[in-house]
Amino acid sequence: MPHSQTSAPRDSLAGVRLARGASPWLLPTVATAAVSLVRARRSGVAKAVAVPATALAAGMLWFFRDPEREIASGRVISPADGVVQSIMPWKDGRTRVAIFMSPLNVHVNRAPLAGTVTSVEHIPGGFVPAFNKESENNERVVWHFDTELGDIEMIQIAGAVARRIVPYIPEGTKVEQGERIGLIRFGSRVDIYLPEGVDVAVEVGQKTVAGVTRIDRD
Repeated sequence: MPHSQTSAPRDSLAGVRLARGASPWLLPTVATAAVSLVRARRSGVAKAVAVPATALAAGMLWFFRDPEREIASGRVISPADGVVQSIMPWKDGRTRVAIFMSPLNVHVNRAPLAGTVTSVEHIPGGFVPAFNKESENNERVVWHFDTELGDIEMIQIAGAVARRIVPYIPEGTKVEQGERIGLIRFGSRVDIYLPEGVDVAVEVGQKTVAGVTRIDRD
């Protein structure tokens, strides 16, 4: 049955639910906007700064939003909001589903299945656009989950703007399906590898919602 999913405490601002890890980027932006707005009546410079600063702060609030989700039922659910970029059979029999996340998407990623995190590996790399084939050599974090379907691999890939991936949980953690596991700041990509024999339920170009869209088919 679908269930509500809770998480560890997150950053917050004025009652807005924000992703954990947002503060280093968001607080200076909001502070600049607030100060410039206060001083705008007395200073032409502050007035000129207030408009773009406020727009940037609003954009940051939108980007770092972290809404609650009713987690769907199904063996494998999407770990990311975005659009299915490619579905590719792998040499070992697995199928890779790549999900491109634009700056407009929620960038909190969720566990595709319940299980235990067996490894979280950070791999340095480049920062080409996440929709580019060469993005497979980008900065990334490789996750492995021990699940009822066996080992499930998921990769968070940084993009041209996303220069920081923030894992929320360490190796050895038991997770529920749909639990928040990390954040990629700004545009990026998430790949999930379905085991051999598991059929894909999504199509290239289809929009996905983390914790809601089912990736596999019975």
